[in-house]
Amino acid sequence: MRASASELADRLAQSAEAVCRHYLSAGRRAGNYWIVGDVRNSKGRSLYVHLSGPRRGRWADEATAQFGDLLDLVRETCGLVDFHDVADEARRFLSLPNPEPSRSTASDRRPVGGVSSASERARRLFAMSGAFHGSLAEAYLRHRGIVAAARHGSLRFHPSCYYRDLTTGATSTFPAMIAAVTDAAGTITGVHRTWLDPCGAGKAPVDNPRRSLGGLLGNAVRFSFPTIGPVPIMAAGEGIETILSLNAVMPAMPVVAALSANHLSAFRFPPGSSRLYIAADADAAGRHGIDQLSRRAQAAGLLPLVLSPELGDFNEDLRRLGPDRLMERLREQLVPEDAMAFLAT
Repeated sequence: MRASASELADRLAQSAEAVCRHYLSAGRRAGNYWIVGDVRNSKGRSLYVHLSGPRRGRWADEATAQFGDLLDLVRETCGLVDFHDVADEARRFLSLPNPEPSRSTASDRRPVGGVSSASERARRLFAMSGAFHGSLAEAYLRHRGIVAAARHGSLRFHPSCYYRDLTTGATSTFPAMIAAVTDAAGTITGVHRTWLDPCGAGKAPVDNPRRSLGGLLGNAVRFSFPTIGPVPIMAAGEGIETILSLNAVMPAMPVVAALSANHLSAFRFPPGSSRLYIAADADAAGRHGIDQLSRRAQAAGLLPLVLSPELGDFNEDLRRLGPDRLMERLREQLVPEDAMAFLAT
């Protein structure tokens, strides 16, 4: 018999601690909770999972406002998109047999818990934010070697964005760069906040100066994307500064920042895509995201090509080596016709 989503979630909840030890191995038990940094399995204390009581198996991330059950957690930690894949992974963990193929129902295609309300808060924050041009956020990116970011409508500036310290609970406000996370149709599903030092000394002096809010899975911060029509060639990566560094020397190529390795692996390709460049990060999580996205791209009929920086990342290449050296590095890795079409001259 085919287990429903709620039945799978209930079975996972019965083994809540074992689920956490497997999928959130960087965390630890603290009383009746499992504590970890986030769904990317980072160290920290933002995300907590109830291990007992009436809310056993429920989790919440105070930094991103995401929450849900353990089936949602499996989807997030593994970077999965389709319910079929999430259910298969849950059955594998629970050692349950795979069901006979059957048609999925509407209940199978449920969103991650809490995304709708968090997306609404994200849209309100973006609407309340002001112009990017001439702001502290523009100066921050200029200091990072990115001089034309003001042309992107996905970036805004908030002069006094709320910040909560997840360790002490203390609250404060800092200026912040606000980036819109959108789906393929251009609908804002979330935002990414980079809190800044009011004196212009880079990021704000806090433990976590970067946080996301809303629906990230499958979506991304988009730059140089056409408003209509197919996107046959594009590039994708994790960080905003990394992707804007590529955009600085390839201003016409559509590029996206997925904001984490797991979300990069789950990025939904826009219509008409045929070639996907993936900006590499050096860490293990980054390699995992690249591998996952490459496999999904190949399965969807896209050609995935990895772009590697000369130094630690593409923003470091831009700042330390300069745009001309970065262009030469990319020219060696791009398909020749793409190098001619997209590299700045």
